[in-house]
Amino acid sequence: MTKLRSSHRQSFRIAGQTYLWLAILIFGASSAVTRKITEIGAQNLIRGSNPISLCNLLFVGNICALILMAAIYWQDWNKAALKQISRNNWFNLTIVAILAGALAPGLIFQALALTQVNNVVLVGRLEPPLTLALSVWLLKERVNLWEVVGAIAAFVGVTLTIFLQPPTNAMMMSAGGFHIGVGELMAAVGAVAIAVSTIITKKQLSQIPAGIYSIFRTALGTVIFFFVALVLYGSHHFMNAFSPFLWRWMFLYAGVIVVIGQSFWIKGLRACTVSMASLASSFTPVIAILAAYLILGEAPTAAQYLGGSVILVGIFLSQVGIWRQSSKEKKQTIENKIGFKGI
Repeated sequence: MTKLRSSHRQSFRIAGQTYLWLAILIFGASSAVTRKITEIGAQNLIRGSNPISLCNLLFVGNICALILMAAIYWQDWNKAALKQISRNNWFNLTIVAILAGALAPGLIFQALALTQVNNVVLVGRLEPPLTLALSVWLLKERVNLWEVVGAIAAFVGVTLTIFLQPPTNAMMMSAGGFHIGVGELMAAVGAVAIAVSTIITKKQLSQIPAGIYSIFRTALGTVIFFFVALVLYGSHHFMNAFSPFLWRWMFLYAGVIVVIGQSFWIKGLRACTVSMASLASSFTPVIAILAAYLILGEAPTAAQYLGGSVILVGIFLSQVGIWRQSSKEKKQTIENKIGFKGI
């Protein structure tokens, strides 16, 4: 009986790891897939414009994701659950929706139009060290030296990726004479927005049901993005938003990236430890760079190789810290169970 239970736990853990890695494959390839879909739209113009522009992709893609999420999470939207959400929770949900549902994706999608996918992916690694720093500062979380050194290394890698890019037309001069790509800068600001929203979620919204959190953030973020885009670009920017060609691609995009990817990730988390999930997610930039090469033919530049290598060192050091912390907690748990051991 004991062997049967052990075998069942082992198979459950293996299945969980498989789900995690499948989710990481989907998430890692998402940026390259996004760029590829817009290129497909450019090859199928409607009334002289791309039906899968980045604005249409974000707006209609979010609507498709909302439809699919409503079908999955509709039971979370009940009176009992809604009554337990305070005004402060709704306020924080609104802030998160603005940051993570409108500002961050809008900036990242625009960055994809201005620079290489590899740059957006590597600069996006600014988010984990920022989240770590903010969690220590605001949430008073304790971290070990390995995690701190790893975060610093990742930050240095992102900085190298930004400042060592060869000059292009879509660049602006900084005060120190360095050239900063507009796309890279947008990706960096998007990473900051995601980091801040993550901290707000951890501190204020951890008890909100997943369905309410996901649907509200996506819905409000979509509405805000739509009106901001109207002001910045004009109504003509969405003239192909009801194209059947666009909606077919967006349901496929939302179904695979949002629904299947998130479902695999949640199933994996339920069967695996946090350290396993962290290890798997650390490979996202590697998969993203491979996907950019295989799907788009984007070979890494010298700046990307250098910055990416430093980022990988930072990821490795962070994983060492997580592993050491996990081992220490397990050892402490065993010692507590054993009790007094003498001198």
